[in-house]
Amino acid sequence: MQVQIGDLRAGLEDGERVDAEERVRFVMRRLAQRVNRADIHLSDVNGPRGGIDKRCQITLKTDRNGVLVIRTLAGDWRSALDEALQRSVRLLTRAWQRRSDPAVLREGKRRVLGRVAAMSQHSN
Repeated sequence: MQVQIGDLRAGLEDGERVDAEERVRFVMRRLAQRVNRADIHLSDVNGPRGGIDKRCQITLKTDRNGVLVIRTLAGDWRSALDEALQRSVRLLTRAWQRRSDPAVLREGKRRVLGRVAAMSQHSN
């Protein structure tokens, strides 16, 4: 998995950039086979004024699920990155489970078929 860290007006130091890349690799280690590339963009929304203004956007490029984009806001870089990574793992795991669990697929088809049947009854 390729990891690209970008900071837009964030002012990250080299050590922080390395820490962020290591954190991404550690959290995504189990899903690395499913993710070809992870682009992480960190930005400071309102500059030096402070507040909950640190934005983290993670763009994951996958073979099966296409491109997934996750955005978070937090008071500091580490929290914004950690929250975005948690949401990324949850989203990828859920998508993977949906594709691999036939019971979930059957249930989804039943719901769709049930809605179609209900719609046809209302239209008559």
